[in-house]
Amino acid sequence: MTWPWVALGWVGLVPWLAVLDRAGSARAALGAGLLMSLAFVLAVFGWFAPAIRTYIGVTSPVALVLLLAAAPLLEPQLLTFALARHLARRAAVGFWHATLACACAWVGSEWALPKLFGDTLGHGLYPSAWMRQAADLAGAPGLTFLLVVANECVLAALRALAAGAGLRRALAPAACVATLVLGLLGYGALRCHQLVADAERGGALTAGIVQADIGPYDRLRAHLGTFEAVRTILDTHFALSSALLERRALDLLVWPETVYPTTFGAPKSEGGAAFDREIAAFVARAGVPLVFGAYDREDGHEFNAAVFLEPAARGPLAFETYRKVSLFPLTERVPVAFESAWLRRRLPWLGTWRAGAGARVVTLALPGGRKLNIAPLICYDVLDPRLALGAARRGAELIVTLSNDSWFAAGPGPRLHLVGAAFLSIETRRPQLRATNTGISAVIAPTGEVLDALGVDQRGTLVATVRPEIRATTLMVAWGDWFGPSALGAGLVLLAAAVARHPRLEEAGRRRARAGRL
Repeated sequence: MTWPWVALGWVGLVPWLAVLDRAGSARAALGAGLLMSLAFVLAVFGWFAPAIRTYIGVTSPVALVLLLAAAPLLEPQLLTFALARHLARRAAVGFWHATLACACAWVGSEWALPKLFGDTLGHGLYPSAWMRQAADLAGAPGLTFLLVVANECVLAALRALAAGAGLRRALAPAACVATLVLGLLGYGALRCHQLVADAERGGALTAGIVQADIGPYDRLRAHLGTFEAVRTILDTHFALSSALLERRALDLLVWPETVYPTTFGAPKSEGGAAFDREIAAFVARAGVPLVFGAYDREDGHEFNAAVFLEPAARGPLAFETYRKVSLFPLTERVPVAFESAWLRRRLPWLGTWRAGAGARVVTLALPGGRKLNIAPLICYDVLDPRLALGAARRGAELIVTLSNDSWFAAGPGPRLHLVGAAFLSIETRRPQLRATNTGISAVIAPTGEVLDALGVDQRGTLVATVRPEIRATTLMVAWGDWFGPSALGAGLVLLAAAVARHPRLEEAGRRRARAGRL
């Protein structure tokens, strides 16, 4: 996801595709897909092994084995693509039929079998400011589809040249690649020009983002105790926020996910009630609404929540909450089928949170009487585009993302998470404020450009001036996450047509053989 590696997206699969062409059976094709998933996970997600080791308390070799064992689940599209390609080639359908069917199988299986990290090859085009803009049509999966087609075309062109078929046979696939590249660049240039022109309109707001660089709460609590840990976290955020407010007049202040590691508004103790009052008093003195991460509780269940707190001159404390929808598997939630006291006794680190209801728009009153419609997201929510798209359809003008990436700080994990969030701004054409505990906090434009950021393990604040957007619309906002299911359906139809055609081809071959003998 950085230059110059973005170019690999167009050719990086070619060696593996050549290997798949040599697979003489479905088993061999699946074996090649399995080996590719292992290699891909080791190369791209090797940083996740230390997080496994730290979180569940195993040795480094065991963590690596667990990561590799999960490779087929992390990258299932490699196996389905390998099998689909074998079936298409065995049926001897035309090049374009097979290419489109297999590209659809790749994207469709990624949609049908959601991946832990929400990754897709299209994310690799993020460094190109123009190429990434087409995500507002079909999302990052749409870019993936084009990259898979392009790799097939590159292999076909190279094969034609190597076989001595000449430039004429290589021209069509090479022209396809050139058309895809130029098409993305042209569309991106046009959209960027339009968005720059729109940005000249007024109505901007100024927000402050706080990144205190305080790592996992559990470690801090073990070292200081519960009360002192919360005291330290709040004091640090109060100090950074106060210094920021002294320098700039703000319309909004944003703190990260679970920055207040207990329930807000429903205290569990007198100490918790006192902390609640301190936060409310700080907001009242500042005269600026605050969005921050905390817990929420209902009917004995707890939720990972974002709290929207407005200054209140008098009367009871009033606030709204958004509950995180996409919970990280195991560490935040356990599937109902696996829920048991026996399992929890052996794996005490399993999560207990419940998921929120779905996409929401929270309306916040800003200084001066303005109203702001916010699409709130918490951490893992950015990997489900339906949430941001649904909020945009309901009138959201700004995306506010709270996250805690401290468990994945050793490696490119925070960068991957940031890029996933940036694609939401492209797909919805809404600016985004992103606050994290330990990085990467960022201000993201509707083009996906990171306007300002605080890196990993950096303490500081950001001042963001953005223009909330409500007029802009995209195909993704209008149709939702449409491309994945459409690709799945198209791929199944194309493959079914290829498989149905295969027996007829065999029979035609037998008839030709008999005619030759006669």
